[in-house]
Amino acid sequence: METEQTIHISKKLTYKRASWLLILGIICIAATLRAPLTSVGPIIAPLRDDLGIPNAVAGFVTTIPLLAFALISPLVPKVSSRFGMETTLFFSLCLLTAGILLRSAGSITFLFTGTFLIGVAISFGNVLLPAILKLSFPLQIGLMTGIYSVSMNISATFASGLSVPILEKTSYGWQGALGVWAVLTGLAILIWLPQLKRSKNATTSLPSSRAKRPASLWRSPVAWGVTLFMGLQSLLFYTTSAWLPEVLKSQGLDAGQAGWMLSLLQIAQLPMTFIIPIVAGKLKDQRLIVIIIVLLYLIGYGGILFGGSSLVPLWMIITGIAGGASFGLAMMFFTLRTHTPVEAAELSGMAQSFGYLLAAIGPVLFGSLHDMTGSWTVSLIVLLIASFIILLSGMKAGKNGYVQANNSN
Repeated sequence: METEQTIHISKKLTYKRASWLLILGIICIAATLRAPLTSVGPIIAPLRDDLGIPNAVAGFVTTIPLLAFALISPLVPKVSSRFGMETTLFFSLCLLTAGILLRSAGSITFLFTGTFLIGVAISFGNVLLPAILKLSFPLQIGLMTGIYSVSMNISATFASGLSVPILEKTSYGWQGALGVWAVLTGLAILIWLPQLKRSKNATTSLPSSRAKRPASLWRSPVAWGVTLFMGLQSLLFYTTSAWLPEVLKSQGLDAGQAGWMLSLLQIAQLPMTFIIPIVAGKLKDQRLIVIIIVLLYLIGYGGILFGGSSLVPLWMIITGIAGGASFGLAMMFFTLRTHTPVEAAELSGMAQSFGYLLAAIGPVLFGSLHDMTGSWTVSLIVLLIASFIILLSGMKAGKNGYVQANNSN
């Protein structure tokens, strides 16, 4: 009896240790999904000058990963079904590390080749992490989504803040400012290694849900609601990140103040990326959350357009809250609107493929409208229109149901 009890306690401790290792691995992978991207923007000018490339070419350093997301995301579920999610994520981390190092090698060819590899590698993490959460933590999806969203956004904020100090305070230049994030991906590889033991089980469990899948998620109204919600919130985030400082400078703020306002917006996002997934996971219907998010977007962007410069910090906080909430809710839709990890991965792939195409178009459209009109008014009105479309898509995505018509409630 005592021996059986000892064995039971030993198995329980082993299970808890494995669970904590998995959680730590998820946090580390999430931290690698944005830092290699947000580290570029603050140092794009010295990178451009050192390589002797024009602004239009330099802009592709931030656009290429988004296009890679759109291209690769639909393929990720098929690859993971063949090799297993754990193994696929492991090799994507290896590819991400190689891409970061290659991008930092100091030539134009390496810069763009490495940037593309980074986009390909991050696509796998973007798509598969929601499926991992649904498979491994079906009863704590909201909490785990909040944890991984916060990890992603904290690392993104730190990366954008540390790039310039690394550039200016060390002798490594822009190469070091971009290459240092290989340390983070290397750490994630080491921490993820124990999960490779689970890969065989994951591989055999994935195809078992295929019989339940519809012929194509692209025919599902619910899937399209999730996809448009994901895409439009991405468009707002990347467009705001790219152009907000210029908009604020046109309203009288200096470059330093405009930069701090963008930081304030990013900081305001963080609590909501944790809170909203937990709240959304406790609700069967998330449409009220969608309405609140859209109202905050309208107030925030409306304030930037009409409210004057004296209340800019308030508009930044409101817009940041809306952005963090919409991102957290978009991540939750991948699991809330699906029955299985396979469906979650496929919905994530569909939504992020189309979503990042929109995200890539947004900054270009926003800047082009300014060039055509000579002001930011029309560009900001487009963001308000996008917010209304988020409401329409969010009302479909937020309604209790599933992407499978034959299994929906």
